[in-house]
Amino acid sequence: MPVRLGIAAFVSGVALLQWQPDLPAMYTALVLPLLLVVVVLCWRSRQSIPVVVTSRFLFLILLFGGGYYWAAGMACWRLADSLPKEWEGRDVQVIGVISSLPQQNDRKIRFQFDIEQILTPQAYVPKRLSLSWYQNQTSGNDGPVLPVLHAGERWQLTVRLKRPHSNANPHGFDYEAWALERNIRAVGYVRPALENQRLDVLVQRPAYWIASQRQQIQQRFNSMMAGHSYTGVLMTIATGDQRAIPSDQWQVFTRTGTNHLMAISGLHITLVSSLVYALVFQLWRSSARLLLYLPARRAAVIAGLIVAFAYALLSGFAIPAQRAFFMLAVVAMALWRGRMTPPSMVLAWALFLVILIDPWAVLSAGFWLSFGAIGMIMLVTVGRIGPMHWLAGWLRVQWAITLGLIPLLLALFQQVSLVSPVANAVAIPLVSLVVVPLTLLATIPLFEFLLSLAHSALSIVMWFLQWLNALPQPVWQQHAPPFWTIPVAIIGVVWLLLPGSLGLGFFSGFPARWLGIVVMLPLFLVLPPKPPEGALWLAVLDVGQGLAVVAQTHNHALLFDSGPAFGETDSGERTILPFLRAKGIHKLDSMIISHADSDHSGGALSILNAMPVGALLSSLDTDHPISQTALQSTQCTTGQFWQWDGVTFEILYPVAQIYRDPQRKTNASSCVLKITTAHGSVLIPADIGHRAERFLLDHVHEKLPSTVLIAPHHGSLTSSGVEFVQQVNPLLTIFTVGYRNRFGHPREEVVNRYRELGNTLLRSDWHGAVLLRLDWKGLSVESWRQTHPRYWQQREFLTDG
Repeated sequence: MPVRLGIAAFVSGVALLQWQPDLPAMYTALVLPLLLVVVVLCWRSRQSIPVVVTSRFLFLILLFGGGYYWAAGMACWRLADSLPKEWEGRDVQVIGVISSLPQQNDRKIRFQFDIEQILTPQAYVPKRLSLSWYQNQTSGNDGPVLPVLHAGERWQLTVRLKRPHSNANPHGFDYEAWALERNIRAVGYVRPALENQRLDVLVQRPAYWIASQRQQIQQRFNSMMAGHSYTGVLMTIATGDQRAIPSDQWQVFTRTGTNHLMAISGLHITLVSSLVYALVFQLWRSSARLLLYLPARRAAVIAGLIVAFAYALLSGFAIPAQRAFFMLAVVAMALWRGRMTPPSMVLAWALFLVILIDPWAVLSAGFWLSFGAIGMIMLVTVGRIGPMHWLAGWLRVQWAITLGLIPLLLALFQQVSLVSPVANAVAIPLVSLVVVPLTLLATIPLFEFLLSLAHSALSIVMWFLQWLNALPQPVWQQHAPPFWTIPVAIIGVVWLLLPGSLGLGFFSGFPARWLGIVVMLPLFLVLPPKPPEGALWLAVLDVGQGLAVVAQTHNHALLFDSGPAFGETDSGERTILPFLRAKGIHKLDSMIISHADSDHSGGALSILNAMPVGALLSSLDTDHPISQTALQSTQCTTGQFWQWDGVTFEILYPVAQIYRDPQRKTNASSCVLKITTAHGSVLIPADIGHRAERFLLDHVHEKLPSTVLIAPHHGSLTSSGVEFVQQVNPLLTIFTVGYRNRFGHPREEVVNRYRELGNTLLRSDWHGAVLLRLDWKGLSVESWRQTHPRYWQQREFLTDG
């Protein structure tokens, strides 16, 4: 039985488990020992070829099941350490250790906290938390006060917690899965309390000591290079903490396809390990005394592996670092034993070890991109006959990585850097051979002066990358390809890169390699479906405590509100743009920002800067930054209407006179939109209150009845008056609220008003994004959490509601 095939079966079992809505009952794993007995009996008999084939097939099934139940067992163990529902939102006093590098901005410090002791009687808290410590005001001091935190410190804290909860959207980031992989089983914040105090400066455990060293390196770099543009990149290269890089620089790296170089990647670890191997080998072989104790090759292998392990730990042991270290470990074992190991076997064992330690790795983009890139490199370099000039080999590798990762990049991010081959051809040598060694040497005390040299070399790289990024079309962006086109395109890539291909002559070498291009075409040409004429597709996105609605007709798209901002990022960047891109929406014909509150307007600037927006309708002042950024901005008023593809859009509120009042309240001037089709209608009243509802009842009451209502002001007591609710009389009401939001939305009294009508109620915090279709079939509704369940998600409230 080929080892590589067995590892593939095990990994496939692990991957299958991660897409399950529920964990299997663990007693069903008892089938595996029975299957093992059958395999052994078949193997021992070996009386005929069919028996041998059957035993091998059953052994693959056994390995597949072993991977499936290994991942299930790990998941059960992790999920067992969860915050009880009754302890959400309650103060708990704990003692623990800061286990990660604290991340600080002007408002708060974020850090991970390992629990050692729970002081509150009868309370239960998971072993690892993600905490935020917000700024506070102290008596006698008018400025904000944030504590100085260091990794490895032991603290006594009073915290308020909740279970990890993710916004659930198509093509969105799943925070719950991310937290489970990192064993973060509760999130929360530190409550002001006199008992909050540091108990120990450094807890003497290896993991905490490493985290402390990483923070000290960052502090030294920051103090020496304060004011330099790329200090954050150097800090990231040294410690693997990618949060040190500003978002605008990350955008340059992403758009040029060089972001893998701006962290501790497998390439960096392999390079450093190889340099140490070569140095130790030369020094060791020059000493006859040392050779008597241990051959030079074995000594060099040990040194290289130790350095690789140390560098991987310094980086936080992310997936690319794991892959590189495990590959080096397999190679080191082969060299120690004096045996040749096929490169594909090295990759297979590295894959197995990564999955064994971290079964959730298959959910991360880094896993697929890291192993995919190495697979492409092996495909075009291993087993090729005849010598090749180093430049031709380098071009071959760059071509293979660029072409080979296209299916994965389009599936994961819906974009591919067109300048990546050129960018990497220049950046890889400079970063790997100059910037990385200088930066690592600068982590050693007395060698900090090398930082300025590393920064100078990095400045050259950045100048080149910024020039590439400024080109008219550095990135190809498109819709999310259908799932079936991904494996088909990967087959096409492999076919294209079969022996004889440099990407220059498609008709030389292996026959008919041009067919690879043909089978890649569906990746680009199979477009997402669009609403038929007269139909409306509506996506009420899950943006937490805020609102963002995408309305799509046959040839047009509109965005109503843009969700909240989140400090350095916002809903536009994190949720709305990925959704629009994946759906193949490359421009917005109109965007409506109902009012200025940040939970409705927080992502508008990101959207305006990222894609064309035909017209902006809003209740914003004309000098508001959003109004100033838009190409065409108009204040919404009663009576405005337009038609797209047989669908009518009409503004029902506010009246023009409201803009004459400089003291007007933002909620009271919210734009109200009615969308009407032949198959039903939708009313979006934003954050209006009772007075605006009264106006609508008095002046446009005949236009209020709707099939779907997005509850005004997230279901607060200031809106959804009884008469308004009865007049609208929707079949479906949607509350857009954040999980355990501090306002208590939606209020139970308001929910009961809608419940008494007998209509369906959905909440974004419980159901995730709500996708609606109004067409000849009537109203169809899809709740993202209900149609795409995963075993790690909170789902008990779906039945509670």
